[in-house]
Amino acid sequence: MIDPSLVSEPHPWHRYTALGDSFTEGIGDPDPESIGGNRGWADRVAEELARGQADFAYANLAVRGRLLQQIIDQQVEPALALQPDLVTISAGGNDLLRPGGDPDLLADKLDAVVDSFAASGATVVLFTGPDVRETVLGSIRSKTAIFNENLRTVAARHEAVIADMWALRQLMDPQMWSSDRLHFSPLGHHTIAAMVLDTLAVRHTLEPLHPKERPVRSWRAARAEDLVWAREYFVPWVLRRLRHQSSGDGVVAKRLEAGPIFGPGMPPGASD
Repeated sequence: MIDPSLVSEPHPWHRYTALGDSFTEGIGDPDPESIGGNRGWADRVAEELARGQADFAYANLAVRGRLLQQIIDQQVEPALALQPDLVTISAGGNDLLRPGGDPDLLADKLDAVVDSFAASGATVVLFTGPDVRETVLGSIRSKTAIFNENLRTVAARHEAVIADMWALRQLMDPQMWSSDRLHFSPLGHHTIAAMVLDTLAVRHTLEPLHPKERPVRSWRAARAEDLVWAREYFVPWVLRRLRHQSSGDGVVAKRLEAGPIFGPGMPPGASD
């Protein structure tokens, strides 16, 4: 176990703002003690960044279901107004899931967003999409790969940082994904948070967690699980697409203002 008192080396960031969709909101990582009822990788990163930083402030503007243009229209100006010195942006995944989602056009739009934050002096972190070959999202794997290469070009243009989920091979384990097979599980969010902190060269207390051994399932049991998943998650998802609805309709970002974070990952006395 890592002693939190040993992880107190200073880092340059004091105001962190997260932009994005369900991934950054923390869907798949439910926690009643967290604002909005979900914790997620961004909260975990903020908790670690807040250690030893008395003036650290964190805002999370992400809302589930948001497309890239919606994130641009609804989150960029409020984020700039918060004057962050660290910004994470994960966007475009929902667009790639839709017919006609163009990874080149998405990268062009994102380039302008990154330029705005880079011009403000903030450190910008961009996320590549994960390798989804073994998941229900496998049909968008080729578009994700193209989008990822475009993101690397955007990052190089603006000296942004790449948080490389494609290279995070642990995410290919089914236990990294939640029961809906579309979002990451608590284990997945934890693993991604550690990767982000490592990418930023920030010492942290997030020890690697490994998936548990899974019992061998019969074909019949696997088929039954697939049918339950289709009924509870896939069919409702398809119906929302047909009705032009979003899972984020009526949902407000969980941290609109930059403020201190006192989450379940903080050591005793951190909020004093």
